[in-house]
Amino acid sequence: PRGRAMGLTQQVPLDDRLTYSRDYLLNRIAILMGGRAAEALVFNRLTTGASNDILQATDIAARLVGEWGMSVELGPVAYRHSGEGFLGDSGQQRPHSEMTARRIDEEIRKLVGDCYDQAADLLKKHNRFLHKFAEALLLNETMDAEEVDIVYRSYLKERELERILTENGG
Repeated sequence: PRGRAMGLTQQVPLDDRLTYSRDYLLNRIAILMGGRAAEALVFNRLTTGASNDILQATDIAARLVGEWGMSVELGPVAYRHSGEGFLGDSGQQRPHSEMTARRIDEEIRKLVGDCYDQAADLLKKHNRFLHKFAEALLLNETMDAEEVDIVYRSYLKERELERILTENGG
């Protein structure tokens, strides 16, 4: 942790590309929810540390549903326009009913919740990697993609060795 940020993960802003797949966006939300999921898994408590990630995840989900028409539940309809506030909050009357607004809210909540569950399941499954990664961060403070890959490959080698030993009765 450096300064007020207390540690962060940087990603390329969504505006740097013009086209995104639904899978890419859902994976991005899952990545953003990983910090909150890790807090709950490792420390069994929640802090404000993931607040910015939660805001970004919610915004992506809201745009996925309300702007890009990628909701399976609501279909290819735009309920807000680019540049408007959260769920079209531009101070003007919404072009859809209150019941539709509730469905939009539910869909956003479901998307973020499902992505959170995906991140939590992945972290539980690879809990040892999570701890190896945390140890590496404590030693180095900052890590680039290559350094993260080294820690991950080390983790995979340990798992493979354990698998071989288990198969051979050792």
